Amino acid sequence: MNTAPLILWFRRDLRVTDLPMLTEALATGRPLLPVFILDPETEAMGAAALWRLGLGVESFDATLQALGSRLILRRGEALQVLAQLIAETKAEGVFWSRCYDPATRPRDQALKAALKARGLMAQSFPGFLLHEPWEVQTLQGGYFKVYTPFWNSASKRPIPPSLPAPQTLPQPQAWPASDRLQDWDLGARMRRGAAVMRPHQRVGEAAALSRLAEFTDHRIGAYGEARDMMALDGTSGLSENLTYGEISPRMMWHAGFRAREEGKPGAGQFLKEIVWREFAWALLHHTPHIAQTSWKPEWDDFPWGGESPKAEAWRRGMTGEPVIDAAMRQLYVTGKMHNRARMLVGSYLTKHLMTHWRVGMDWFADTLTDWDPAANAMGWQWVAGSGPDAAPYFRVFNPATQAEKFDPMQAYRRRWLAEMSRDPLAHSYFDAVPKSWGLDPARPYPRPIVSLSAGREAALAAYAQRKA
Repeated sequence: MNTAPLILWFRRDLRVTDLPMLTEALATGRPLLPVFILDPETEAMGAAALWRLGLGVESFDATLQALGSRLILRRGEALQVLAQLIAETKAEGVFWSRCYDPATRPRDQALKAALKARGLMAQSFPGFLLHEPWEVQTLQGGYFKVYTPFWNSASKRPIPPSLPAPQTLPQPQAWPASDRLQDWDLGARMRRGAAVMRPHQRVGEAAALSRLAEFTDHRIGAYGEARDMMALDGTSGLSENLTYGEISPRMMWHAGFRAREEGKPGAGQFLKEIVWREFAWALLHHTPHIAQTSWKPEWDDFPWGGESPKAEAWRRGMTGEPVIDAAMRQLYVTGKMHNRARMLVGSYLTKHLMTHWRVGMDWFADTLTDWDPAANAMGWQWVAGSGPDAAPYFRVFNPATQAEKFDPMQAYRRRWLAEMSRDPLAHSYFDAVPKSWGLDPARPYPRPIVSLSAGREAALAAYAQRKA
């Protein structure tokens, strides 16, 4: 038996259940050395996402320790850190689960080549998606640019069963030194917001599996309608866990598929939402410019503005449009935002305020704890009109009528607007925001910074001029 260890480089796959990398590593019979690296690409994450990642790393280390192992923490350039660990431990290879975003793909490709050039094993594995981004193809061999045909193709592809969790993990003969997680201070940029946001996170693999079971047992049947009602807990809430790999999309798919076979009506829509995430990652893989520039090049000259006092009012939840402000405050308190609300605040910023979608995309990247680079980029471009929206018109959501439809009793707005209620959640927003903002719940609610009708007309006029 070979006693030279294998390094398992964990990134956004903080679990032991249904992890192909781990299953293949165990099959080698070698001792395993789990490692997490705080490299520059990871440190560049937004404040809330980096803080939430730290919580996930802490929870994952506890999971590994229950299996007789542990997580080694190191900071620095990935190749340099791995080379140092190989020298220290005499490891003969590195396994990792693939990432697909533009920031990490070139790094991983260079790292694999460098390790193989030294005669070491260097293998990457799937596990972040149901299908690899290049696998779902059109009949002509290209990639899908519209969601519905993508769904029709992806939903017919076979999905292997989930892999079981191991009962124990083989240890190396000696453990290398590890950084201390608290010394990294991953929540430094959160300041006082971390304490407010912490109760709204459900961290780790055990929490994710419990969440999935609770959802499929009790709430998936009503998912088709309840997911749009802003005051209801109508979704799975698993976007947070899926982002950090605390649960696999394959486990979610199989649970949703079983629910559909059992006749639960909302299960089909749940499966479509899982594949919507797949579509986002496929687009980011094939057209990586979607993360920075208009997916449709003809939108490059659309007259969106940049930073402005109105954009700052939007960020602070002080636009005077109740459903928009409620959503932006929910984001700052919980690190998440209702899906319907995400569309509304995106449309309001890019249409009524005529502000570039990158302003909103960057704010979400800094404040979402379920931040997903592919879904964030595609979602913002979809709602702005420059992305993969197949509708043949310029979509402008009216936040007032949308609120009447999806928050008819104003429960969502009262929950998050302290000026309109005594709900502790609404007041916690003012405990989380920077003191420099000077916000006070005792002040009157602000007047609208833009008329909804005037904002809509200005947006449609700009669209008409662009077409002309």
